[in-house]
Amino acid sequence: MTTLRFDDLRQYSDVLRSRHGQAVTVRFIEPRDAEALQNYFRALSTRSRYSRFLGAASELPPSVLEDFIHIGEADRFSVIATMLVDGRETIVGEARYAFDSEAASIEFGLSIDDRWQGHGIGKALLKNLECRAAALGAERIFGDTLRSNDVMIALARKAGYAFTNTPGDWKLTRFQKPIHIEPQEIPCASWRLAAVSPSAMSSLAV
Repeated sequence: MTTLRFDDLRQYSDVLRSRHGQAVTVRFIEPRDAEALQNYFRALSTRSRYSRFLGAASELPPSVLEDFIHIGEADRFSVIATMLVDGRETIVGEARYAFDSEAASIEFGLSIDDRWQGHGIGKALLKNLECRAAALGAERIFGDTLRSNDVMIALARKAGYAFTNTPGDWKLTRFQKPIHIEPQEIPCASWRLAAVSPSAMSSLAV
């Protein structure tokens, strides 16, 4: 298991920009975010929830919600993208990713609030995930989605991902990409902190 030891999860936060220049903060989810995250998933359209979970679901089951809010267990991580809406921090997107150290790869899934799709948030979040993956030492990043998920497929295609069949499931397609981010670019906090203290990236227990 890869374990990061840090006291302040927010030091790994990044401020991205939407297509119109609005600030979007991407940070690790915390236990206090559980209710807001559940409300976020409930507010997604039926189609968006189906695409995210590859099946019907009205909300996150309690056990899955627990997995989401406990960062680093089994090398799985969850981030939320938030914006200030009417003065309140509001979740507009989320992503969950898992690191396989033996394969040096990251598998991920993400969603964007239906009301905020088309604002460039998905593109920015995907780029941020690539950086976080590189900081963990991954050489490849990939995800699986329904063949009917035109939004995710278009997003991945524009970001330079290649497509192949998902092993064992004809309903899905896999999109994958080698990670070629140069260290000097340091486009996210995870990489910046890793560059300062490489040993800090070797374990995660919070």
